[in-house]
Amino acid sequence: MLILASQSPRRAELLRQIGVAFDTAPADIDETRLAHESAHAYVERMAIEKARAMHALHPDYPVLGSDTSVVLGERILGKPRDREHGIAMLLDLAGHTHRVLTGVALVHARIDYLLSESRVRFGPISEQAAARYWDSGEPRDKAGGYAIQGLGAVFVEHIEGSYSGIMGLPLFETARLLRSAGIEVV
Repeated sequence: MLILASQSPRRAELLRQIGVAFDTAPADIDETRLAHESAHAYVERMAIEKARAMHALHPDYPVLGSDTSVVLGERILGKPRDREHGIAMLLDLAGHTHRVLTGVALVHARIDYLLSESRVRFGPISEQAAARYWDSGEPRDKAGGYAIQGLGAVFVEHIEGSYSGIMGLPLFETARLLRSAGIEVV
């Protein structure tokens, strides 16, 4: 049995999509970014720490951890704090290409880690459209303040990379990690 160290319904849905049996056990860790920590180092550390924390509680099972960051320039856009912050983030992304980094870690007899890096270009977004989107409720708990699999898709002009990675669990990389540990996927 695999344990998914996440409470994200999207990650659970994606893992089910590739036919993997698992239980969920969300990791409660400090997700504060360290001073001078790069976005790549941050997602790697978060994915590994989530998996390690749950593996310590369930040492007989492999644990999958994942972390997603939306990066505009060198700035990591986390989850919006409130309406004003959420609208401002969306307007910052408008008309620009940003990166979505999703790290996935498997902790079992060893620690394995892979990174998915995608590029997403947003078209123009009016302040009114950003406000309506915020008011839909969808972006409140999403990195970067949007969900590509939902209403947020209307802002996406172009993607390059992993759609499932942008959603929060890159399936190609995840399947690779799981197969390397002898866990069957579709």
